[in-house]
Amino acid sequence: MDPPTPPPNAADTMRLVDEAVGGLELDPTEKREVWRFVQRELPYLWSQRTSYFIIGSYRDPYIRRLRAVQNELAKQLGAYPFVMGDLMEMPIDRLNTFDITFALLATYSDYIAGIFEKESGGEAPELGEIDDFPYFEKSTVFPRDYVWITDSNLDSKHHVIQAALTIVSTDELTEKNVRKEVTSLINRAQERGVSVSGQDVWDAITDRKETDTELATYSWVHRNKFRKFELHDRCFPWTTEDELRTAVESLPSPTPRPHWEESNDQ
Repeated sequence: MDPPTPPPNAADTMRLVDEAVGGLELDPTEKREVWRFVQRELPYLWSQRTSYFIIGSYRDPYIRRLRAVQNELAKQLGAYPFVMGDLMEMPIDRLNTFDITFALLATYSDYIAGIFEKESGGEAPELGEIDDFPYFEKSTVFPRDYVWITDSNLDSKHHVIQAALTIVSTDELTEKNVRKEVTSLINRAQERGVSVSGQDVWDAITDRKETDTELATYSWVHRNKFRKFELHDRCFPWTTEDELRTAVESLPSPTPRPHWEESNDQ
């Protein structure tokens, strides 16, 4: 097999690699493996298709939600949704290949979609990567059970229930204090004119406890990062997989739009 050769934009690619490894010099074998990865995987990102880099936990059952998002996006003509775990690995033992791969994929992807259900694991540092330049503008987050609990944000039944679920999942609160906090939350929401009853909220809490896994919990740092995306209209909380599939529709559609679609809209 002929050794891989540098791509036309080799200088930009190696700049990203250099930043990922902190300026370490790569030996010839390591460079060849980088070129091999670039030649095999990046042409999909440089094509006319709209690429969606899906990040999140690869562990079961969380990987199922990544696949659900990937499947929804794949239904659109011209979309290329992918998760990093499906791509080839760089057999370079000496270097931090995850950082290299992530930098290349995140830089050349059109959009990044982060699916979050917990505060631990590899997806935690990924959240730290995408909440700042240069990836923030192309990123959207989908955190399970998240809500920013302020009265100004309690503008719908959904928000109230999400906030109540967050209160219930707080380990520091006793059962008595949980009931007190949830009751206070419901009262404040009703005073703001939100159409929600105590029965609605407690039924949702009971249903979640009986039929699903533990509620997703996040550190204050995680919630602040989610809030940043929320303020930019790129944070879409969900509680069930069906809701997540619907929320994916908020991502930008593949471009350019096909001509047949425009004609059918007439």
